[in-house]
Amino acid sequence: MQNRKGRDVKCTRMDGAGLYRQDRYTIIWLTRGILIWKRPKVRQERYMSMGTEDFVILTGMIIKAEPLGEYDRRVVILTKERGKISAFAKGSRRPGNRLMAPANPFSFGQFKLYAGRSSYNMLDADISNYFEELRQDFSGAYYGMYFLEICDYYTRENNDETGMLKLLYQSLRALTAPNFENKLVRYIFEIKSVMLNGEFPGIKQKDSFMESTVYTIDYIVKTPVEKLFSFQVKPEVLQELGTFSREMCKRMIDRNFKSLEILENIE
Repeated sequence: MQNRKGRDVKCTRMDGAGLYRQDRYTIIWLTRGILIWKRPKVRQERYMSMGTEDFVILTGMIIKAEPLGEYDRRVVILTKERGKISAFAKGSRRPGNRLMAPANPFSFGQFKLYAGRSSYNMLDADISNYFEELRQDFSGAYYGMYFLEICDYYTRENNDETGMLKLLYQSLRALTAPNFENKLVRYIFEIKSVMLNGEFPGIKQKDSFMESTVYTIDYIVKTPVEKLFSFQVKPEVLQELGTFSREMCKRMIDRNFKSLEILENIE
């Protein structure tokens, strides 16, 4: 190392985490054996470009996760603030990585993201609900995955998707409730999701359904999401509700869902 003013030198220093690291510095004064230095301007600008204004904290749920490379994942998050977004969770498939558990479907909480030029990068997450009960319930897990697929189908980026996020969260909670029929949760979710997206066709042939079934459908359409999963129905009403919901989805949704195909075989 040459101790000359204006020269870039390599120095070993201890950072805030107590780790020794090498970095480049520029000598600005040398007197009586005291070295005064500063970081180059290039490093300062790079640091400023990653300031707090580039970080966002969004509340939402991961609705899709795909492996990327050897250790990474690409995740899709349904957020309250920005609708549906995609983000890269680097290192999330590496054992012991702090993003390994959060970067999975059903994870709900707050996600700290770095907003890059063309994509988001997940830096950290504070998960309030992993819905671990669904991971241990074969049938419930496929109902939940079906709901995630519908949300991915309907939602858009930079769109207000608060209603769909609330519906998804409350529906998953209902799936974990011990005394609530999974089929009823499914029909409520299907009818309400179509309604929230402005495509509910109404009940055209009311005479073909029992009065209790017509009342139930009307209740699902008009009731706030927070109060939806507070009732039970008789088996004959559940059957008619299923008939209505299936026919509605065939007309209004032009996509086949893998999880639904499995559900139809296990129901």
